[in-house]
Formats: sequence, C-alpha cells, structure tokens
Amino acid sequence: MKLWRLCVLGLFLLGSYVASAQNKFTINGYVKDTTSGESIIGATITINGKTVGSNQYGFYSITLDSGEYDLTVSHVSFVSQSQRLALVQNLEQNFFLFPRSAALNEVVISSRRRDVNVRNAQMGQIDLSINQIRNVPAFMGEVDILKAIQLLPGVRNAGEGNAGFYVRGGGPDQNLIMLDDAVVYNTGHLFGFFSIFNSDAIKNTSLIKGGMPAQYGGRISSVLDVQMKDGNTNKFVTEGGIGLIASRLSIQGPIKKDKASFIVSARRTYIDALVKPFIKKESNFYGSGYYFYDLNAKANYRFSDKDRLYLSGYFGRDVFAFRNAKLSFNADIPWGNSTGTLRWNHVFNRKLFANTTLVYNDYNFSFGAAQNNFEIKLASGIKDGTAKIDFDYYPSGAHKIKFGGISTYHKFTPNVFSGRQDSVVFKPSNASEKRAFENALYIQDDWD
Repeated sequence: MKLWRLCVLGLFLLGSYVASAQNKFTINGYVKDTTSGESIIGATITINGKTVGSNQYGFYSITLDSGEYDLTVSHVSFVSQSQRLALVQNLEQNFFLFPRSAALNEVVISSRRRDVNVRNAQMGQIDLSINQIRNVPAFMGEVDILKAIQLLPGVRNAGEGNAGFYVRGGGPDQNLIMLDDAVVYNTGHLFGFFSIFNSDAIKNTSLIKGGMPAQYGGRISSVLDVQMKDGNTNKFVTEGGIGLIASRLSIQGPIKKDKASFIVSARRTYIDALVKPFIKKESNFYGSGYYFYDLNAKANYRFSDKDRLYLSGYFGRDVFAFRNAKLSFNADIPWGNSTGTLRWNHVFNRKLFANTTLVYNDYNFSFGAAQNNFEIKLASGIKDGTAKIDFDYYPSGAHKIKFGGISTYHKFTPNVFSGRQDSVVFKPSNASEKRAFENALYIQDDWD
C-alpha cells in the first residue's frame, strides 16, 4: 500500500514538473543593423524587467513563462524598437535597428540616471561603436580608437604622441589588445602617433577595465577587444578619406545578397611623397623616408540560420629608410603585424550558441644596415597559432553560462643576427627560438 502511494506521489510530482517545463518558452535570434545587415554587439533586450545582451555576433536568447510581454531592443547608437509578443511557443525573432544618424530623434531629458553599470554583473566594461568614436575630435584628420579610449575615466595616455595607454595604474604592456580574436602585439604607427586600427574597417570596441571575463585569461590591467565590420549584405558601398597624414579607401558589399558579404579597407600615409620634393637628388640624404600602410579584409558566408563562417585578416607595416650618400651608408627598418582569423558560428538549439576559432598572428621587426662592402641585419619576432571554442548557454531569464577551451602555440624569436663583409658571410646559428604551449579551460556563470 505504501509503495503504491509513493508511486502515485512520484507520478504527480513528475507531471507537475513536466507541466511547469512545458509552460516555459524561449525567444532567440539576432540583432542587426537594418541599413547594412551588420550584427549589433551589446544590444540590450528587455522583457518585463529582465534583460539579456546580444553577444559579439549579435545572438541573444531568453527563456520565459508563457504569456504576453512587452519587449524592447535598444543600443546607444541605434533607435530603440519595441513590440508586444504573445509567447505561446518557442519563437525565433530577429530585430533590425535603424542607426541614430539615419533618423531624427527628439531630445529626452530624464531625472533618473541609468544604473546598468551597477546592476550588470560585468564591471568596468565600456562598449564604443565606431559612430561614437567618430564624434571625438580627430588628430590630423585620423579617427583613432586608442586616442578615443584615452578620454575615458581610469585611462590615460602613455605620453604625448604615444599609442600606448595606462588603465588604472597598469602598464601599457599589461593590456590585452585583440582584433577579431587575434592578439595585436604592436598597436602603433608613426612611432606611436597613430594606432593600427583603420576606423573604416572597425565596427565595435569594448574596453574592460576590471574583472576581466574568464575567456580572456588572467589579465593584469585591461582588455581591449576590437571587432571588424562584416561587410554590407544589402548593397555595395565605397567610402574613403584624405587626411593630412594618410588616405584610406574601403569597399564593401554583398557577395550573395543576404547570404555572404565582404569588406576590404586599405590605408597608406604619404609622408614620404610629401617630403621627397624637398630633398634634392644631389642631397646626401636623397632616398630617405618613412611610410606606413594597413590592409583589412573580411568575408562571411551564412550557410543556414544555424551556421555561419567568417574569415578576416589584417596586414600592416611601417617602413623607415635612411640614406647617406657621403658616408655610403644605408639603413632600412621595417616592422609590423599580420593576423588571420577563421571563425565558425553554430546554433545547437535555442539556448546554446557555439563559436570555433582558428587564429594566426605574427609580429616582425627587422633592422638592416650597409656601408661600403659591410652589411648587418638584426631581426626579432613573435608568432602564435591558436585554436579555441566558446559556448554561450542561456538556461533561463537573465542567466547566462559561458564556457570553453583554448590552446595557443607560441614561437618567440628574441634576436637573429647576420652579416657580410665582401665575400665573407657571417650567419651564425643564433636564432635563440623559444617555444611554448598555453592551454586553458574556463567557465563563468553570469546571473543578473
């Protein structure tokens, strides 16, 4: 008799649990820019006081009880959008927002300050879209991300004309700077006056000044995560600019409408061309000069609503040349970064989003000098190969779990020296290469 009663009680509890579970449904989808089709990073989706943010690919997910809800999607650079939903089943809902520059808005004065910074579990994070950064006065006509973040509280520059920055007392070398998940070791052009980030190719910049999320590893000072544009999926767009220091040109557009797109952006300084007319051919210094250039490229393809592939890359160089005909002395000093990133997004279900990433990045510095029949060359560099996978799991409401793993292979070349005197070649085996593996697993639980 007792066993029969326990079975009935167990079935009753199980039925109650199943009924409760059946009354919960999930809304998921992407938040995008309606003019370009670009995903919007860090958009806030608010439903009856519960909020969730879109991730770096614009994906969001939130689970609620069945019923009618007022939903609002907002972002500081876009016009907010609201609608009423009747949640009676799982729903896939994409939102397309208009940029604020594309619409005339009224001025809203509020007596209550926004308290997201104290309600959000992530502390010290500031997201800046490229539209916000362009509102900052530009030095010599060049919109500079690193100069813009130096105006934020807790951040100061590392000296006049220097692309480095200090965050809350940390040194410039204690900042993690990433471009599409690739570590950038050298962030400055023109000996530090300008950053390597071409504003025409950048979509969003996130600065984390404290409590760095687990996926970035143990960082002492700050994380600066820079994301490139995906490319306009609606139409072809060409833009450019001519400044006092450099000129730039960007082309973006659909490869296949609403399916694939690309962007190519290039920038080059013409300091060498401006200075050249003032140096006569008879001058001992004719042929000396300096220039830098950047090339950003990215393409993406959407296989289905659940799978999308991204391929992006950056290549930049500074080149300094010095000539002295009187002393028969020549010196060439090139240096710069190269990065490549391949990413695959996959939506397993309405609550689980995954991103698999392969990254290659390379930094090289070289010094070469020659006088008469004597030549020397010095070189150093860093190469990394990284594979990682990240999962975003949204169990319920404003609850988000992020977990994954990363493996990085480092190759350090502190110095390589070689030389030549007439027919005698001096090339010792002195590369002193250092290799290392860095592996990590992480999990973080964000529950507002």
